[in-house]
Amino acid sequence: MEKMNDIPEIGDLVVVTVTKVEKFGAEVKLDEYKDLNGFIHIAEVANGWVRYIRDHLREGQKTVCKVLQIDSRRKSVDLSLKRVNEHQKREKISEWKNDQKAEKLMELVSASLKKSPEECMTEFGNELIEKYGSLYSAFEEAATEEEDFYKGTKAKWRNAFLKIATQNVQSPFVKIGGTIEMYSLESKGIEKIKNCLDIGEIADATIRYAGAPRYLLKVRDREYKSAEDKLKTIIQTISDNCKKSGVSFEFIRDSKDK
Repeated sequence: MEKMNDIPEIGDLVVVTVTKVEKFGAEVKLDEYKDLNGFIHIAEVANGWVRYIRDHLREGQKTVCKVLQIDSRRKSVDLSLKRVNEHQKREKISEWKNDQKAEKLMELVSASLKKSPEECMTEFGNELIEKYGSLYSAFEEAATEEEDFYKGTKAKWRNAFLKIATQNVQSPFVKIGGTIEMYSLESKGIEKIKNCLDIGEIADATIRYAGAPRYLLKVRDREYKSAEDKLKTIIQTISDNCKKSGVSFEFIRDSKDK
């Protein structure tokens, strides 16, 4: 998504399109910023001696560069191609592509609400970026956690956002879990059970009360093996806590996860 009123900072990675290749460098357009151009000096094209710059860059090529210097008055940026490794390039291009997808999805949300994308960004888009890190991450979260997405809000846009997300975004997460059943006949049994359910800070893991004596445990991750490892760690932690506290414990895995 184009950053209309912004400029990058020194050290940032930016997506660029080559507009002109010259003898001593290449002129580029910064795709994420409005009316912002840059220049890659031949010394910053590749490691070692560059005999022919066209062996590395051509008009119309899209690539990723690092910001070296910024002239905000001239709206021009000095860039380096050689200081970006392949992993950084792949990550940045993926992020940029997701931003483009999010922009198209927001247009669909806006159309369903009969508002402009700019109005929607002001009303809730910028808040979603702050909450989820990026607009596309918000769409992924909506597609993954429909029930809990922006829970508690009465915003009129929520249903429209959820509908577009679930119809157009494939969840990147694996979700597994099951039901925990816990008993304690002691006078402070409820307090002991709560203490046994303390699993510390484990990302993307939730335990919810589902009516005595049941609790729902859900774990999510981008990879199934990581989710399984996380689930095993949680179950072992709760089991150890229960043994120490004399609390009866049983975990019943969701049948669809088996």
